[in-house]
Amino acid sequence: QVQLVESGGGLVQAGGSPTLSCAASGSTFSNYAMGWFRQAPGKEREFVAAIRWNGASTYYADSVKGRFTISRDRTKNTVYLQMNSLKVEDTAMFYCAARRSGSVYYAPDYEYWGQGTQVTVSS
Repeated sequence: QVQLVESGGGLVQAGGSPTLSCAASGSTFSNYAMGWFRQAPGKEREFVAAIRWNGASTYYADSVKGRFTISRDRTKNTVYLQMNSLKVEDTAMFYCAARRSGSVYYAPDYEYWGQGTQVTVSS
């Protein structure tokens, strides 16, 4: 059973640079792409970033390109989201997800989801 556990969220000041982690277990993940999505109150879940586990191609939403960096450590089965220059509008619940097929940008194509970690950016 695939399990994804996010950590690293919290209250951050605007301009801050926290890193989120997603610890993955229950599979080898070599055929997976791992994604980060976020959902703000009253809004739909939106794509943030994704990375292919085997090859490390990366993908970003335009809203975070140049500010966020996704990476993975295969030895630790962990995916990271380094967030820089945070803005108040980045406030959301951030979710880690895993998929084996479909579009990396499309939430319904992801098979497994973590419980989420809240990131709140204060001005």
